[in-house]
Amino acid sequence: MSHVPTLQSFIAGRWIGQHGAQALNSAIDGHLLARTHEERPDFAEALEHARRQGIAELMAMDFQQRAARLKALGKYLSERKEQLYAISHHSGATRADSWIDIEGGAGTLFAYASLGARELPSGNVVHEGPAIPLGKTNKFAGSHILVPRGGVAVHINAFNFPIWGMLEKFAPSFLAGMPCIVKPATATSYITEAAVRLMHESGLLPAGSLQLIIGGTGDLLDRLQGQDVVTFTGSADTAAKLRVNVNLVRHSVPFNAEADSLNCAILAPDVTPDDEEFDLFVKEVAREMTVKAGQKCTAIRRAIVPARHIDAVAERLRARLAKVVVGDPSVEGVRMGALASHAQQADVAARVEALLAGSDLLLGARDGFAPLGEGVAEGAFFAPTLLRARDPHAEGGAHDIEAFGPVSTLMAYDDIDEAVALAARGKGSLVATLVSKEPKVAAKVVPAMAALHGRLHILDRVAATESTGHGSPLPVLKHGGPGRAGGGEELGGLRAVKHYLQRSAVQGSPSMLMAVTGEYLRGAEVYETEVHPFRRHFDELKIGESLLTHRRTVTEADLVNFGCLSGDHFYMHFDELAAKESQFGKRIAHGYFVLSAAAGLFVSPGVGPVLANYGLDTLRFINPVGIGDTIQARLTCKRKIDQGKQSPKGEPQGVVAWDVEVTNQLGELVASYDILTLVLKRPQAD
Repeated sequence: MSHVPTLQSFIAGRWIGQHGAQALNSAIDGHLLARTHEERPDFAEALEHARRQGIAELMAMDFQQRAARLKALGKYLSERKEQLYAISHHSGATRADSWIDIEGGAGTLFAYASLGARELPSGNVVHEGPAIPLGKTNKFAGSHILVPRGGVAVHINAFNFPIWGMLEKFAPSFLAGMPCIVKPATATSYITEAAVRLMHESGLLPAGSLQLIIGGTGDLLDRLQGQDVVTFTGSADTAAKLRVNVNLVRHSVPFNAEADSLNCAILAPDVTPDDEEFDLFVKEVAREMTVKAGQKCTAIRRAIVPARHIDAVAERLRARLAKVVVGDPSVEGVRMGALASHAQQADVAARVEALLAGSDLLLGARDGFAPLGEGVAEGAFFAPTLLRARDPHAEGGAHDIEAFGPVSTLMAYDDIDEAVALAARGKGSLVATLVSKEPKVAAKVVPAMAALHGRLHILDRVAATESTGHGSPLPVLKHGGPGRAGGGEELGGLRAVKHYLQRSAVQGSPSMLMAVTGEYLRGAEVYETEVHPFRRHFDELKIGESLLTHRRTVTEADLVNFGCLSGDHFYMHFDELAAKESQFGKRIAHGYFVLSAAAGLFVSPGVGPVLANYGLDTLRFINPVGIGDTIQARLTCKRKIDQGKQSPKGEPQGVVAWDVEVTNQLGELVASYDILTLVLKRPQAD
């Protein structure tokens, strides 16, 4: 008899667990895969390790360095993905199912690495500006900063995506400087353990930044403090129980829940069986039933269709599902695997029986269900099951009962308002899809559904060529929903990182705020020297280093020459009579001439450390510039970001944002903007 491994927890920098406990069986043929460990982790030690060493190690790096570490971790896992595919197969997942989990997980690390590099500063303070003057002379101002919470993130995950589910929470919390304790669902924890072992072996994880619990959480939640965070993905019932943990409530510990929900897809009344959109709807419902064998918190549980087309939808959906080959994913041609465990198989069967009290069975195990592969009789397979609600408005049924497997219920409606009302009966969902040809239908339906749905996916033949699908959460878009869906929010780009940071309002003089935020604020003290700021290397520049330029008087020739060069002959620049009748009362200079003239005032033309100007931010033209007006510019080093990058020649460089104020002879602001430049670092001696 081959050795059955005992899964181990990774606590306080060491792997613990020698004695086997709960058996974990293959979803394919039922053979014993592994056992959880009997030993109970010391959660006081785990938290102490995270607080003392994990926070210190993470805070020794800044946002940019942590982003680079995420990128390296994503690369390390991607290079070893086949090890994870081999293990993931035992959960009943096909290669395509595991791709979402394994490569989707690594992709999320890459996404947050890129996001951090682009949008977060060097250092560990995010200035969430702009600053607001709180006095008449701008000697007292206010703004907001975001800082690491100084606590621990506890992530409790579901069984269906044991790698992606961990990494989509780990990435933003790691980027935010918050150590994680991860507790995967036991049924597929052997996959999570394999991924954590790889991450640990990489040497890229700072000590204490990631710990793993195999088995129960014991008294962990009872030991958390106000600076900590708990996130949960799983059933709405479990979320409700965890949310009211006495200690979490007493210490106001943030609790973010993303719960399974009764998501829907609506076929709009403008679509007929002859339309391409009709088949897109059928394909989307069938795909959401069969990907991961329907074990997705975003799967379509309710397919809401016009009453006059429900028979046609049922016929095409039955035909499509009947072609789905179910069995061992290693068998060629298999497109749907097993449920993750025998316990899930029993649970889904019980939920289908409950649904049948108010529904008719259109397709199920009775229709020739025969999984392919050796030993599959002992596996956790479940037939694609299509139901039709007898009364879509009846209490219970698919509006309240979720079979977390390849199960969906058809519901008929008479008009679009009824369809929206049926969607709302889900009491809050992660996602809904609207399939329509008509923009006016989307304009009516989407705002009406947005209050109860975390994401709305509009599908037509145009979007279909690139659509990522109903059930695919993306790093750049919010994942979560109200009500039954848990009321939480994950992903969504920088929003996810901010969940693990603390926002604080800050008040003081502009110079004080500049010192705190690491960013120049207008009204703060500036530093003027005999050296032009563009002549300084990245590491020599100080925030607040500034240049006040010489002046330039705008002439009619400037307007004529710029108009000829640019081709911009807008009447306000050239028509004396029309300009006099305008609100300005005179001809005015092109806004882009003002920008160009300002650049001519502050640019240092010789070869130097500034490599390139690659963009403008926050551009505003405040007051018009007329012929005879005299302009002057102030250039100030506003923000420095060290992304750890090099020029094509291998020269280290950083990003510098410069604040530019252009004023006229009256001291009035005429243009305001930031310019972004790449600036070389000072050459290092060999």
